[in-house]
Amino acid sequence: MSSVPDLSVVLPALNEEGNIERAVRNAAASVGPLVSSYEIVVVDDGSRDETPSILERLASEMGPRVNVVTHETNLGYGRALRSGFAGSRGRLIFYTDADNQFDLGELAGFLPAMDGVDAILGYREGRQDGKFRKLVSNGYNGLASLAFGMRVRDLNCSFKLFRREALTSLPLSEDYFFIDTEIVVLLHRAGYRYREAGVPHYPRTSGQSTVGPMDVPVTFLSLMRLWAKLRLFGSGKSTLPADDR
Repeated sequence: MSSVPDLSVVLPALNEEGNIERAVRNAAASVGPLVSSYEIVVVDDGSRDETPSILERLASEMGPRVNVVTHETNLGYGRALRSGFAGSRGRLIFYTDADNQFDLGELAGFLPAMDGVDAILGYREGRQDGKFRKLVSNGYNGLASLAFGMRVRDLNCSFKLFRREALTSLPLSEDYFFIDTEIVVLLHRAGYRYREAGVPHYPRTSGQSTVGPMDVPVTFLSLMRLWAKLRLFGSGKSTLPADDR
C-alpha cells in the first residue's frame, strides 16, 4: 500500500498461538468497514510457540495490510509497543493486545469521538480479572493519578487510540508494562487533549497472561522513577476536555 492508511492497528504478541489468527482476522473484519484504508502491525516479541509461523501465513494471505515486526528474543511489552508504533504509518494509531479480550468493533464509537481530541483512552467495563488483580489495579490507578495530577480510570487498559502526531511526539523509553502509564502521563504533560470511553472486557479463552507477580513491584518502582524524573523537569497541566473532568 503506497498511500498513508487512515488507521494503524498495533498488536503486540508473545506466545499467542491460540489467539493470534483470530486477533488479526477480527481486527481486519472490524476496522475494514470503518475506515477507507488500514494496516495491522503485529509485533512478535520473541514467541517460542507457533505464533511466528501463523503470522507468516497470515501475512502471505492478507498481503500488505498485515505488517509483521519480529523480535528475535523477548524484549518486553513496552519495547514491542514502541516497535509497533515505529512501524506504523497510519494517520491514527490504535493499540490493543492479541488475547481477544476486546471487541475491536468498539472503534465504531471511538473514531468519530476523536473530533477535538488527540487521544481516546479506553477503560474496562466488566473487567474479567481476579479480585486481587482488580484491587491492585484500582489502587495503582488512584496513586498514579494523584502523583501526576490526572484523573484516569484505567491506565493499563490496552485499548487506546491516538492521532499519529501526538503519539509519535512522546519520548517513550519504557520496555515493560509501565509503558501504558508512561504514554498517558507524557500525553497529559505535553498538553494534548484526551477523553475516556468504556469498552467491554471479555475473558481470555486461550493462553495465559504474561503479567506475573513480579511485575507489580517493578511497575510501582517505574512509577516512582518517572515521578522523580518529571519533578526535576517542571510540572504539567490538566488536559481533559471540560465535559470529561
